Amino acid sequence: MIGDVIGKPGRLAVEQLLPGLRAERGVEFVTANGENLAGGMGLTLTTAEALFEAGVDVITSGNHIWDKREIYPVLEREERILRPLNYGTNDVPGRGWGIYHSRDGTELAVVNLQGRTYMLPIDNPFTDADRLLDESSEPLPPIRLVDFHCEITSEKNALGLYLDGRVSAVVGTHTHVVTGDERILPKGTAYQSDLGMTGPLWSIIGFDPKTVLPRFVNALPTRFEVGEGPVVFNAAQIDLDPATGRALAIERVARVVDV
Repeated sequence: MIGDVIGKPGRLAVEQLLPGLRAERGVEFVTANGENLAGGMGLTLTTAEALFEAGVDVITSGNHIWDKREIYPVLEREERILRPLNYGTNDVPGRGWGIYHSRDGTELAVVNLQGRTYMLPIDNPFTDADRLLDESSEPLPPIRLVDFHCEITSEKNALGLYLDGRVSAVVGTHTHVVTGDERILPKGTAYQSDLGMTGPLWSIIGFDPKTVLPRFVNALPTRFEVGEGPVVFNAAQIDLDPATGRALAIERVARVVDV
């Protein structure tokens, strides 16, 4: 599961590293958060297809999925691109979860949720997860991966414990800063508060410091631009028991590459 991919530098890093990592580590299935893929804000069909070509199986997202309106009709027809489930269904395009198959044929579910603290007051991710897991007409397959796009670590931690034993993994995205708290929770769910980003290393969460610093120095509005230079690739490899869906191991994966 790959953290937020930031603009062209992040995409190039995925294209450069992912095929080798899949072969080297025997990776059967890959998710990546793509909401910052198109110029740092939003997603387009072209940039999504580039990730699929590089070996990503499902693209998750968050609040920035709506930044490029051209993606709206794509969300309706492309099942491999998810938007947060808890935006509801009232005139909201796309889907928040799906069932897929890994390279070895194992069936699995990917669920995209979004937090609410310091974010938009959308539907409750905890109760929406309950409805999906407990009230579906047919039970989800044992392997269930959750990308929780969320601002604060306490809300992420809370969802991880809330879903412990009911899903295979809960990993956080959105803050672009990798956390070192990867672990397996008591009932068998792999957890990490934030996967971090795949984007320029010498940046402010992926963006050129020159375009971000004025916001902090003198509160002037600026237009963010994606940074340059070496790129850090952040992800987590999660090993799972396909029969039970329980996590066996979780490991942070970090690489720095010139693109």
